[in-house]
Amino acid sequence: MTDMRDEPLVLGIETSCDETGVGIVRGTTLLADAVASSVDEHARFGGVVPEVASRAHLEAMVPTIERALKQAGVSAKDLDGIAVTAGPGLAGALLVGVSAAKAYAYALGKPLYGVNHLASHICVDQLEHGPLPEPTMALLVSGGHSSLLLSADITSDVRPMGATIDDAAGEAFDKIARVLNLGFPGGPVIDRYAREGDPEAINFPRGLTGPRDPAYDFSFSGLKTAVARWIEAKRAAGEEVPVRDVAASFQEAVVDVLTRKAVRACRDEGVDHLMIGGGVAANSRLRALAQERCEAAGIRLRVPRPKLCTDNGAMVAALGAEMIRRGRPASGWDLSADSSLPVTQTHVPGDGHDHVHELSKENLYS
Repeated sequence: MTDMRDEPLVLGIETSCDETGVGIVRGTTLLADAVASSVDEHARFGGVVPEVASRAHLEAMVPTIERALKQAGVSAKDLDGIAVTAGPGLAGALLVGVSAAKAYAYALGKPLYGVNHLASHICVDQLEHGPLPEPTMALLVSGGHSSLLLSADITSDVRPMGATIDDAAGEAFDKIARVLNLGFPGGPVIDRYAREGDPEAINFPRGLTGPRDPAYDFSFSGLKTAVARWIEAKRAAGEEVPVRDVAASFQEAVVDVLTRKAVRACRDEGVDHLMIGGGVAANSRLRALAQERCEAAGIRLRVPRPKLCTDNGAMVAALGAEMIRRGRPASGWDLSADSSLPVTQTHVPGDGHDHVHELSKENLYS
């Protein structure tokens, strides 16, 4: 039996959007998950402002790293590597995280791993349910992404099956919440109101579900427009908008399409495991309908607890630990942020030189 102390101890940094996440894992065991969110600073704008997010990351970075180390009960010098989200995401926000990770890795004389944000969302499930089956189908749903991905090897082989062609699911939740005057972010509040509404009250459209439409791609722009026009028509007629029924009917339209396409992809590819991740994976109706449809299809569903679905440093650390465990090459000191890093590039390897051992070997971090 492998001693847990033999597993790689990795610190992960996530700054792709508005949350400064720092996680520490040992292998597939979560030791710390510290998050500093700037969501309140963005709420008055109705969405994330990149410059505000970048400044918030700068202010939160060092305190959040120190909090994670304290929570894990480890010293920075004990780490076996530093992992950081290299992309995709907001360019300025990513640069803050990458710069911090390079500084810590250099000072500690530890290998640096620039990893993919989407692949990290898949890998985080290992902290909850153990090693990922290979292959695994992953449905990632968030404010910026709605993707179906087939992962044969989370460190080197992730294949896109389908993606949103316009608004991502989380983005649609935010926009409808704004139309209903429910505030930002929209996902949690829509979910809360929907629990008291009738999901069959209004038959909103299901995008890209026709026989000639792409089997695995998503479109929520038409749904968003249909809901907004329905609400506007009610208000123009001087009628009260049934907020709870609108929320429930809109949410049902979104999760119906997401789960239907995910189960279809599993069946078509002969994959018996479906993993759901991303911020929208915290949605209670998505979890319930996915469980129902997976059970009917003989598919095992894996969904991390809600806190691990949203952006966090633990998911980055988890993928970094897996990179070390499988002997993947570290990134070089010239690692940069890539706001459009494709999911097929699960990490950014260096040029083959052993940059860590070219240092003086003295630990510069006290």
